[in-house]
Amino acid sequence: MFYYALLASYVFVCFFLLLVVLLQQGKGGDIASAFGGGGSQTAFGARGSATVLTKATTVLGTLFIVGALILAIIGQQGPGSLLSGFDDPQGVPLLPAATTAVETPADLEAVEETSVDPPQR
Repeated sequence: MFYYALLASYVFVCFFLLLVVLLQQGKGGDIASAFGGGGSQTAFGARGSATVLTKATTVLGTLFIVGALILAIIGQQGPGSLLSGFDDPQGVPLLPAATTAVETPADLEAVEETSVDPPQR
């Protein structure tokens, strides 16, 4: 139950991170500014005041990474079983063994009726 609640919250964090990143305004740089054509700006743009969207991106990005690590750790443990902590009191395996077909007299009669007699000389 905890895993599914964590997974649902992780999906919401991913959705809001996507939304916040798409709502941010561009820094005004094109591909030329990344290679020194932008004057005094660095490759990542000029450092301005942090807006609400920038702070939200930082928080949601941190939650994204931490949530991914937690879900990966929980996912490696594998699903639990209802019978995982109990021993079988009779020592009999929990799953039935593969059975072989046993021929009964009724089966043999059915085979004899359908068989073809060889031609006589």
